[in-house]
Amino acid sequence: MKIIRLPYVIEMTGLSRSTIYRLISKGQFPAQLSLSERSRGWIHAEVITWITQRIEERDQLGTCS
Repeated sequence: MKIIRLPYVIEMTGLSRSTIYRLISKGQFPAQLSLSERSRGWIHAEVITWITQRIEERDQLGTCS
């Protein structure tokens, strides 16, 4: 299991910091883990799953781009 930090999550998803936190608050993106008092990270596999789900949703709509 791998924990990743925000800059890598941004790179992986192409989303901005504010968009990631907005999606988390809506329950539409994996929540981060508290690693220490001032440090947070995401589970890599959960972010990959989220990306995979976006691809599956796109493919179900038949709109490949």
